[in-house]
Amino acid sequence: MTTEMQEIAITEEKPLLPGQSDAVKSRVFTRGLLWCTTLFYTRLTKHTLLFITTKSKSCFSTLFKFEEMQEIVKNFTVVHVNAPGQEDGTAIYPAGYQYASMDQVSEMLPAVLQYFNFRTIIGVGVGAGAYILSKFTLTNPDAVEGLVLINIDTNARGFGSELAQPVLGNGKEEMSANTELIQTHRERISKAPNLINIELFWKSYQGRRDLNVERNNTFKCPVMLVVGDQAPYEEAAVECNSKLDPTTTSFLKPSKLTEAFKYFIQGMGYMASSCMTRLSRSRTTSLSSSYSMEGSRSRSRTLSQGSQGGQLPPSPSHTMEVSC
Repeated sequence: MTTEMQEIAITEEKPLLPGQSDAVKSRVFTRGLLWCTTLFYTRLTKHTLLFITTKSKSCFSTLFKFEEMQEIVKNFTVVHVNAPGQEDGTAIYPAGYQYASMDQVSEMLPAVLQYFNFRTIIGVGVGAGAYILSKFTLTNPDAVEGLVLINIDTNARGFGSELAQPVLGNGKEEMSANTELIQTHRERISKAPNLINIELFWKSYQGRRDLNVERNNTFKCPVMLVVGDQAPYEEAAVECNSKLDPTTTSFLKPSKLTEAFKYFIQGMGYMASSCMTRLSRSRTTSLSSSYSMEGSRSRSRTLSQGSQGGQLPPSPSHTMEVSC
């Protein structure tokens, strides 16, 4: 990491006031400019959900409309961190510009935590964002309480990102069932004024290195993996799951994602006063039966070797995989 990346200058567009409901955009200067959109739903809390995205307006907007998600975020300070050059209105990078590597982007995140005075975060990322958060967590394990990794690929292979997948990566069946979504993303990319910046970001993600996550060098915090059925990242997520030493795997429909997220948060000791969802009650009562592997499961290959054969794992699960 260069000395330039260690020097931090901050320009604040609006004062960060506890209790305000509108989103506040802040600029954090590290190696490059990071735009952070901060949402205070009820008050400024010491517990933080950090989302790594390319565009905060579109990436998680649908997720935040769910009632269960509203119940979650009102207990946290929510910060969306946009990758360098991806915010609307940012200047186009000149020809020959050397975009930051995924490793370098992850090295920018400590400046964000320092700026907002966050000691720890719960990270949520999609595609490249999941990779960046994973890299940050491996380097700064004490700064991350939990991870929600969507379409994670820990290997240096393939092409794609959270923007490209809905357009280029889905199977024919999935694309035919989501024609409106596909068209929306196509128009969004084709009409983006900062298309050059997006292309540089894609190339940086395509040139990523292996995370080198192994059983003896893995995350120290709880992790929830989320991947779509027939998605191009399905096998990559299964491989990642095998490296995280899970004890059981749960497969849920998309409508259950927010419930799973809530259960994941409750499992870390937050939202204790919140009512337990049907999903968490069902998962609690059926946990012992999942170890016995009774019944045929078409996706049983995703279970770790430690949970096969009806043997109980030696330690509680720190990983949960959700397939939508």
